[in-house]
Amino acid sequence: MAPENTSAPTRYVRPEIDVAALTAVLDGEYAVIRDLVRDNLTTYASVLDEADELTADAFRERVREIVVKMAATGQTGMGFPAEYGGGGDVGASIAAFETLAFGDLSVLVKTGVQFGLFGGAILHLGTRRHHEAHLPALITGELMGCFAMTETGHGSNVQALGTLARYDAASREFVITTPDDQARKDYIGNAARHGELAVVFAQLEVDGRSRGVHAFVVPLRAGGEPVPGVRIEDAGRKMGLGGVDNGRIWFDGVRVPREALLNRFADVTPEGVYESPIDDPDRRFFTMLGTLVQGRVSVAGAGIGVAKVALTVATKYAVRRRQFGDGDGSGEQVLLDYGMHQRRLLPLIARTYALHAAQDVVRGQLHEVFSGPGDDARARRRLEARAAGLKALATWHATRVVQECREACGGAGYLAVNRFAALKADSDVFTTFEGDNHVLLQLVAKGLLTDHASEFEDLDQLGTVRYVTGLAVETVIERTSAHKLLERVRDLLPGGDDWDREAGLLDPEYQLAMFRFREEHMLAGLARRIKRGIDQKRPAGAVFSQVQDHVIALARAHVERLVAEAFVDRVRAVPQGGERAALSLLCDLFALSAIEADRAWFMEHGRLTVQRSKAISREVNDLCRKVRPLAVDLVDAWGVPSAVLRAPDLIG
Repeated sequence: MAPENTSAPTRYVRPEIDVAALTAVLDGEYAVIRDLVRDNLTTYASVLDEADELTADAFRERVREIVVKMAATGQTGMGFPAEYGGGGDVGASIAAFETLAFGDLSVLVKTGVQFGLFGGAILHLGTRRHHEAHLPALITGELMGCFAMTETGHGSNVQALGTLARYDAASREFVITTPDDQARKDYIGNAARHGELAVVFAQLEVDGRSRGVHAFVVPLRAGGEPVPGVRIEDAGRKMGLGGVDNGRIWFDGVRVPREALLNRFADVTPEGVYESPIDDPDRRFFTMLGTLVQGRVSVAGAGIGVAKVALTVATKYAVRRRQFGDGDGSGEQVLLDYGMHQRRLLPLIARTYALHAAQDVVRGQLHEVFSGPGDDARARRRLEARAAGLKALATWHATRVVQECREACGGAGYLAVNRFAALKADSDVFTTFEGDNHVLLQLVAKGLLTDHASEFEDLDQLGTVRYVTGLAVETVIERTSAHKLLERVRDLLPGGDDWDREAGLLDPEYQLAMFRFREEHMLAGLARRIKRGIDQKRPAGAVFSQVQDHVIALARAHVERLVAEAFVDRVRAVPQGGERAALSLLCDLFALSAIEADRAWFMEHGRLTVQRSKAISREVNDLCRKVRPLAVDLVDAWGVPSAVLRAPDLIG
């Protein structure tokens, strides 16, 4: 039992924030590249108005022009090797993309398609011959290209793509064919107008034998017109992102040379012999996909950036807009002085800071994995799972934040001139591109169930069920050590099992113990449910389908625990002072509001009494009151350029 605390409570002193110092903490080692992007955003801020003023075709051309001009400053090529004109810094490329999300999102997404997807595929799946042929012109934007993976019939299930690539040994060419409309490439960025080349993912067939999905560099246009055998159709108007020319592509026997195969992981000899250093086809496929993880890390960062813009506008509006009075004759109150308005915005600011810290961790892991020797398969799998999970939570957060902030700005927030219309329409797709969020969370849970086992590569649901069943379920449960965590939770609480005590709620170790207990309990429970279903002789697919709610809950709990740990670690690394004190308040607000949001689960599982649950709500309210005077400084520290806030009716 913890000793009783007899000292007098410490009087709260409001932190003094140096906004520039806090910005420096947040920007970290990439402050220079972030400032370059901020300068570029300010230079081209007129694009936010042009999105509404120009015709659809003219706006697409304007977005392309801006992307090429930004490329000339070096901001978009940071992730490519210096020998081809890049910056040789993967982490810097992600930081640049995160910051670019403050501006027009058509510019952001076209940048991502060109340099992240198209360029990233050539860089990571190709070899020197492809790098020398394409990277220099690609990095400058002179050569525009597409990432042609998704098909009308298959998006998430990439292994089942229908496009065919048959090797013709007589001519030493691959023949690319779209067998039916379900196999047409769909929603492909840069396809409708600007793409000259495409990295096409297709089922490779060599000597009559299928070798699975591989990637090929295929020409789309010559002199601005589709090449023979290629048919391109505009995908039409979308909810948003009008500056991105999404299209559909069909291939009718298009022939490309043998060297068009991106051959880092597999090749075909001139005589038609298939070769690969990775014998297992599933492992080869997932190794190939794993090299493309940068896209998910980028989208997570973009979602966080969108949330920052929305919260900056809504917070600044909330300290200007006055409504009603308190009856003492002092006039109307500003919105942010109302407790409900604080509850609406301030926990979202705290969660955005938490996700920022988690994104820092993932970006660092990405940089280490792709800057190192590249042979640590386990580190790659951990990165893939973490990136998938954070992408899901960050983009769902962005969607929630934009909606809440729009509502918090009333009717003015609904006017297109005040940025929210574009933010909402342009960012909504973040939850489904680069992987549907629910599918990504199943990937996360698979990693937890199998402990990222090296012998397990197949993401197939049946494989997951069989693997878990093959383990002694007691091993899974023992590894989670839920019973040990239970004791740790109790030990951390003043008064031991006396859960009614309010002391300890602001102890980060208590908060983390709660997140860890939830995750481990869910993991053990899921393993038991799968084992029980198989023991009852039910089909493995049916078993997995019936536990998918548990799978998603586990994955969300896992990622939220990682976010909490990242934020606690980040706060502890900041020197003592006003900035650290402010971040500590936000960390507490994030953790307790997250526990409060899932209080039903914690109460069902004996981790919260009614009294303690109420105490957490009181603490969240108190933290909101403490964060209130700091709110404007906290959103200013994100460094969103004033030129791109573009909300004249809301913030002047």
